[in-house]
Amino acid sequence: MEQDERILHSSSFGAAAPAYAEHRPDYAQAAVRWALEPAPGLRVLDLGAGTGKLTAALVALGAEVIAVEPDPAMLTELGRALPTVRALPGSAEAVPLPDASVDAVVAGNAMHWFDMDVAGPEIARVLAPGGVLAGLWNVFDNQVDWVAQLERVSGSAAIGPRDTRSSWRAETIGAHLPSTGLVARFGSPEQTEFPHGQRRTADSLVATFATKAGVLVMPEQQREATLDPIRAFLTSRPETAHGEFTLPMLTGVLRVRRL
Repeated sequence: MEQDERILHSSSFGAAAPAYAEHRPDYAQAAVRWALEPAPGLRVLDLGAGTGKLTAALVALGAEVIAVEPDPAMLTELGRALPTVRALPGSAEAVPLPDASVDAVVAGNAMHWFDMDVAGPEIARVLAPGGVLAGLWNVFDNQVDWVAQLERVSGSAAIGPRDTRSSWRAETIGAHLPSTGLVARFGSPEQTEFPHGQRRTADSLVATFATKAGVLVMPEQQREATLDPIRAFLTSRPETAHGEFTLPMLTGVLRVRRL
């Protein structure tokens, strides 16, 4: 049942690919630099690349990037935004690259969708010796009072596990590493986070929430019932009611090195 739900949610983004490209945030450049810091070179695989949010940050750092994404609609958006990047259909469980062909594998808000029992050995296969695997997640900084209140209003479909500063560390380590069989292939995990933010309005932040997997799979009536309280909250708060504001965020990074 849990596996079926993971597949349903992970395959929900294609229908909303243009909205995802428009409304999802990019990644803090300092976080991307830290993710790649131990890598022996700059051949980077962006796995589950989506519409290229993380890919763009990698390109800006001068990396030679290959983007792999299973959803054709998401790949189309990536190609539109980054036409010079090599983009391939594929998945974390079946990476279309040769052995030891990249120095780093990164995943932006995607690793939690991987079947890591299968993907772990695949990732280890394509990584060169000393290569790095890094997952990056954009999370809400719920140490800020109004963001913590927004979390309470939103419900778990809109702000779920891994989506806040207070939960992402425990959730990512607990969900990905113990069951993957990676322990023999990779060193000890490291985690840290970097300040980040996204310029939003009340309407555009509601549009961002509408691209969340838990919301995308809802029937339309339930989706509106989920988004309406968020919209009402944002239009009632002095921080968010009038024009643009910066949504307080962090980019969290989980990093392990190939032995």
